[in-house]
Amino acid sequence: MTSGRETLLLVDGMALMFRAYYASAASGYIRRTKAGLPTNAIYGFMRYFWDAVEKFSPTHVACCWDLGSKTFRTEQFAAYKGNRSDAPDELIPQFAVIREVMDSLGIPNVSAPGYEADDCIGTLASIYCGDMNVLVLTGDHDMLQLVNECTSVIIMKKGHGNYMVYTPESLMEERQLTPRQIIDVKGLMGDPSDNYPGVRGIGEKTAIKLVQEYHDVEGILANLDNLSKGVRTKIETDLEMLHLSRELATIKCDVELACPIEDCLLELNHAVIASKFEELEMKSICSWMGVAIS
Repeated sequence: MTSGRETLLLVDGMALMFRAYYASAASGYIRRTKAGLPTNAIYGFMRYFWDAVEKFSPTHVACCWDLGSKTFRTEQFAAYKGNRSDAPDELIPQFAVIREVMDSLGIPNVSAPGYEADDCIGTLASIYCGDMNVLVLTGDHDMLQLVNECTSVIIMKKGHGNYMVYTPESLMEERQLTPRQIIDVKGLMGDPSDNYPGVRGIGEKTAIKLVQEYHDVEGILANLDNLSKGVRTKIETDLEMLHLSRELATIKCDVELACPIEDCLLELNHAVIASKFEELEMKSICSWMGVAIS
């Protein structure tokens, strides 16, 4: 990262929202307004989000969202994410409200039909990384493929304020992989949470070893004769799924998006924010943010 440059924080709204919901719902208590609107995920989201703003001091922020379950990936592979259960009833109304909260903070909510939040993040990172430092706030390790000299990925760990910040150097140190190789590993091992199989019978350990030794999927395929008979047979049997899984794992960085950087400038209108959090019966958030309540 280059010091002295402005910094754009790209927030994975989906990851923060689900994390915030489940972290608080685990206790069995769901925070609600007097009118009965559940707000536990909104409250938790703001805690995570504002902690990151204070820690990393971005000059600009955008928040990215999925639009629905139908994307170009489900067209390529109908079972993609097909194992996911529906969002809990108490969480569903909170998605719209947290977007309103982001609006009140002057932060753009970014999404694109047919694409996921990851693709919006990848696209914005590629657009702005030449001119400013980019930080991606998420809990999703797939995002590590976006790491480069001007884009760092902040992985939220358990508890508030716990982060692992990945740069090309720290990623190599921890995993002995380049960002691009993250995609090759996923192509080989698949992803149970996204419901695509990769090469059946090849787990994370073997996938990492193969990629480290032969650099990428093409290198592995060029050296099939050097592999053990068992591994070679697995790859040959699932060759088509290997290529498809790698494609599903690849974050698109060329989505058509309209998000001018001046719209992302973090400038708080205290009166608008105070009004929104009063409406949601969350005045305590204003005090963390240093927003005066009239």
